[in-house]
Amino acid sequence: MNAASQPKPDKPTILIVDDTPDNIMLLSRLLKDKYHTKVANNGTTALQVASATPDLDLILLDVMMPGMDGYETCRQLKSNPATSDIPVIFLTAKNQIEDEAMGLSVGAVDYLGKPISPPILFARVNTHLTLRSARKLLQEHNQNLERIVQQRTAQLLLMQEALILAMASMVETRDGKVHENNGGNHLRRTQHYMRALALKLRNHPRFAAHLTDENIDLLYKSAPLCDIGKVGLPDHILQKRGKLDPEEFEIMKLHAAYGRDTIMLAEKHLGGSNSFLMFAREISYSHQEKWDGSGYPESLSGEEIPVSARLMAVADVYDALISRRVYKPPFSHEQSLEIMRQGRGTHFDPDVLDAFFAIEEEFARIAQEYRDTEEGEGGSGA
Repeated sequence: MNAASQPKPDKPTILIVDDTPDNIMLLSRLLKDKYHTKVANNGTTALQVASATPDLDLILLDVMMPGMDGYETCRQLKSNPATSDIPVIFLTAKNQIEDEAMGLSVGAVDYLGKPISPPILFARVNTHLTLRSARKLLQEHNQNLERIVQQRTAQLLLMQEALILAMASMVETRDGKVHENNGGNHLRRTQHYMRALALKLRNHPRFAAHLTDENIDLLYKSAPLCDIGKVGLPDHILQKRGKLDPEEFEIMKLHAAYGRDTIMLAEKHLGGSNSFLMFAREISYSHQEKWDGSGYPESLSGEEIPVSARLMAVADVYDALISRRVYKPPFSHEQSLEIMRQGRGTHFDPDVLDAFFAIEEEFARIAQEYRDTEEGEGGSGA
C-alpha cells in the first residue's frame, strides 16, 4: 500500500465551552477543517460531555458563564481521573494578569484573550495537541518498557528458582532423598510447608513483623537451601546405611557451618547480603537448633533462634518423619503428629508448633500432592 492510499489518522476532538452562541459558531467554523468539535454552553454540560467522550483531546473554555464559571469547571475537570489529563485552554475576555494566574493555577495549560486571533489560536491548539500526543506516546512507551521489565524479571526469577532447586537437588541426591521418580519432591514439600506455616503465623503478634508478604515469598524460595552445606560432607557419612555413631554425628553437624559459609561466600561475591540470602543463611545454619537450647551448631534457645529457622525446624522434622529412611519406615501422618507433639517447648517453638497443628491437614495435603512415587533408600538423617 503506497502513502497516498493509506488511511489518514482521525482528526483530534475539541470541546468548545462558551455561553455565547456567536462565539461557539465562530470557533466551530474556524476549527472544523482540522478538528472534530463538540460544544457545551455551560460548565455543567461541559463536565458531562467531557466524561462521556473518551477520545476528547482538548477543551477551549470560557471563564464568564452563568452558574458554574470556567475556573470551577476546570477544577472539577482536573479532579476527575477520567478527564484530568485533557488539556484546557481558557479563551476569555478576562485578560488581567491575576485572571491569567488564576486560570493557570486551577490547571489550564494556556490562557488566551478575546477577541480571538485565529493564527495564535491555531498555534496554541496545535502546540498543546502535539504535547499531549507526545505525552501519550511516552506513557505507552513506559508502559511497554514496564511490561518488558516485568516479563524479564519473571523469567529471571523462574531461572533463579530452577537453579536453586537444581543445586539443592544435587545435595538431596547425595543424601539419598532424591531419585529419578520423585524429582526433588522433598524440596517441594518443604517449600510449601514453610509457606503454609508462615501464612498461618503472619497475624500472630510474635511473628507479624517478620512475616510480611515479601518475606513469606522469600522464605518459600530459600527453603530448598536448608541442607546446602551437606555438599561438603564425605560420602561415607552422608550415605551411611543406618544411624550415625557419636563421632560420625559430630562430622554430620558440620553441614550447618558449611551451608552458612557457602552462602556468606555468595554474599561476599555480591558485595553484600539481601533478604533472600539472609533467610537462606539463617535456615541452613540454624534449623537444627532446638527451643530448649539442646540443638546445634550453637545451642541457641528460644528467641535467639531466627524465626525462619524455627519454621524450618517444624517443616523439616515433619517431612523426615513421613519419609522412608534405611533405618526406619515412613511414619503415618498421625504417628508423626504424636511424635512432634512431644517436642512442644523442647524441640519446637510452642507457638510455631501450635500453628502447625492448626493446619496439620494442610501439611497432609501437601505431603500427598508431592508424595514420592517410589520410595528410595534414604541416607543418614540429621
